[in-house]
Order: sequence, then structure tokens, then C-alpha cells
Amino acid sequence: MHYIPNTNEIEKELLAAIGVERFEDLLENIPEKFLKKCRIDLSAPLSEPETGKKLEQMAGTNDDTDTMVSFLGGGSYDHFIPAVVDFLISRSEFYTAYTPYQPEVSQGTLQSIYEYQSMICHLMDMEVANASLYDGATALAEAAVMSVNKTRRNKVLVSPLINANSLKVLDTYLKTRGIDIEFLPELEGRTDFSKLESILDDQVAAFLIQSPNFFGNIEDLNGIADLLHNNKSLLVLSVNPVSLALLKTPGELGADIAVAEGQALGIHQSFGGPYLGIFAATKSLIRNIPGRIAGETVDVDGKRGYVLVLQTREQHIRRERATSNICTNQGLMALAAAIYLSLVGKNGLKQVAKLCMNNAHYLADKIVAAPGYSLPYRNIPFFNEFVVETPKPAKEIIDAGLKEQLFAGVDLGEFSPDWKNRMLVAVTEKRTQQEMDDFVNFLIKF
Repeated sequence: MHYIPNTNEIEKELLAAIGVERFEDLLENIPEKFLKKCRIDLSAPLSEPETGKKLEQMAGTNDDTDTMVSFLGGGSYDHFIPAVVDFLISRSEFYTAYTPYQPEVSQGTLQSIYEYQSMICHLMDMEVANASLYDGATALAEAAVMSVNKTRRNKVLVSPLINANSLKVLDTYLKTRGIDIEFLPELEGRTDFSKLESILDDQVAAFLIQSPNFFGNIEDLNGIADLLHNNKSLLVLSVNPVSLALLKTPGELGADIAVAEGQALGIHQSFGGPYLGIFAATKSLIRNIPGRIAGETVDVDGKRGYVLVLQTREQHIRRERATSNICTNQGLMALAAAIYLSLVGKNGLKQVAKLCMNNAHYLADKIVAAPGYSLPYRNIPFFNEFVVETPKPAKEIIDAGLKEQLFAGVDLGEFSPDWKNRMLVAVTEKRTQQEMDDFVNFLIKF
């Protein structure tokens, strides 16, 4: 069907048929104070070439990591992405792929999901993985809800050093369900487990923790899973997927559910999304996992094929048995992650992780030697990001960096006024020694 805009005459006929004279008459029940916010002062009409040129000029004012040196972190990282990743996910077979509900027309999509799930299971050292969720924050929140549903308990314990944005999503999810949240205290940049055993009771469904945490510090999780399992509670662990090439995996740490933000695996930062919610678990929880799972089978002729084997939402099963209303997996982003992982391989991912870690420690040593700067958690192990105590408010330093083509870091003062002189700095394999040395010289100016 062709799109034909209404002429003035047609609009008058439509309004007359409705029984009003002007379009604004349809909005008379909306208070004026709200209408003011909706009115947009548009410029005069432009032709298509003029519109294209204007939009290009507007887009050109954005700063991005193609032209800026980035030390931004806090959940989104400037990693190298092989060109073939974008090339393959842009092919029409993937870019416009049919939804995988009907296997007879969706074998390519189903196979790519199956391969993605398999890689995530290997990476996390977990037994099952779903076909992905929206992002790391929703994956964490879904894990909390799933834990409550599985254990039939109504309280979750939470580390205060989970990504601050994820905590907001978690709060939104849980408070509407009447689920209680209890935070453990912080101790010198890591979670304080000293009172964990004493606060475990028969209402604790799970303990949620992130490692490396929001400050970049690696949590000491040895023995934590045993404490929880003795109380019949679950351990939910949020991780940086790249770090798993070097650090203990969720499986090794005894996690029941492992989640992650998958942006680091071949996905562009893209001003905040779309990203990828990674979700894996033990096999005993497979029927409680939100979203959907693709599986491998054989058809009537014995040929290999792929189908959706579990879909725990109300469209497919009784509403009261549904685990979540999550119905959209980030299929294209999951495909990007699968292609990235297949390209770099096990050894390549380990090399990426080592470069991130080595670069971060090199820069940390340089910064701590600069006058006026310190690392408040200097003696705590970290992976690729760390907190810097600054001589001036971090916002001033970050704003000055923008004028020098530099993303200096994340202003932690945005999350707490007590942290206004703190900056979260992240380093990836893309940063050269020259860029890091130039960054330190920039910091010394303050």
C-alpha cells in the first residue's frame, strides 16, 4: 500500500465526520501544562536533499570513539571489533531474518542462536544459556525474579557495588512485585561478607553480586556459594565476559545463575544501545529461565535441524506458569557476539583480556605517580578499570578532556555526591602506550 498523506480538504472531511472543527479540539481534555511539553517548534519544511544535509550536519556534531580517545567504562567499553562482524550481521539473511517461531523458515536464525548459546555456556562454564535478553541490567533483574519464583521466597540480598544503572533497573523490577531487597555493606571497595551468614534466613531467595564490581575491583567469592546453598539460596553472579578468559568463571565459583552485559563482545557502544543481555544457569533451572532456548534435533528424515525447545512465557504456556513477559531476544546483537567469539577464539579472547588488564595496570601505575592523584583501592585486584581520586571535581576534568578529543572517564559524582572527586577509568586493548602517556600528561595539568 502506498503512503498518501492527507490533504487539507481530506483532513477537514475527517474532522467533520468526527464532529469537531480543528484537530486541537480532540485534545481539549489534556491539561495545557502537558500540551506545552509536547509542542515542538519545527523549522520550515525542507526538501529531501536539504533534510539529508541537515541531518548529516547534526550527526557530525556527535563525539565518538572514531575521533576521540576513550577511557570510558562502567559497563560499556571501547573494544576493537573486527570488520567482518558488521559485514556479516548486515547481510539481509540475518538483518531481516524471520522470527524463529516457525522452524521450517527459520533454520539460519535458529542455528545462529544455538551456536551463540553454546559459546556462552563454554564462556561462563554453565550448563544452559538462553537466546539472550535486552541488556545486562534486565538480565540481572530477571535473574532476581527467577530466583524468587524458583525458591518461593521473597527476599534477595544484593551487593551495593553492582553497576549503579543496573541497581535502578533491579529496583524497578522488584518493588512492583513486592520483593524485599537487603543490601550488604561495602568495605574498602568490595562487598563486606562478614555478616552474610548471619542474615541468611528462610526468606532469602538469592544473593546478587557483580565481579569485577562497579569500581572495577575483583570480589573474593571463594566459599560464598556454599554458604548460600546450605541455606537453599541461589548465587547470581554478574560478570564482564571478557574477564572470564583470565578470571574464575561463574561455574567455577558455584554460581546458579550467571548474567552479563554482552556489549564487550563485538558490539558497538552506539550511544548506549542496543546491547545484549547474557543469561546462563545450571541445568536444574532450565524450566525457569526467561525468554527462549533453541535446541538441536533431527527431522523425520533424520537430518539435523534446529527448533525452539523452551519458551517460558504466557504466549506459549499457561499464564500462571510463565516466568517472564520477556519475548524479544537481541537476536542481531547475539549474532554479533557469536561471530566475534568465533573469530577471536579461546586464545584470542585470552589475549584481548591480557591486553586490557596489562594496559589498565600500566596506566594505574602512571596515574598514582602523578601529583595530586591517588587510587583509593590500590591494593585490591582489578581487571580493566579502576577508581581514581582526583584533585578537582571529576566533572571539571572530564569536561576539559572533551575539548582535547578525550573521554577521560566516568564521573562517579553523578551517582553519589560523596564521589564528586572520583573518576572511573577503563582501559581496553585499543589503547596504545602513547595514548595512555598523553592521558597522564593531561591529568597533570590539574
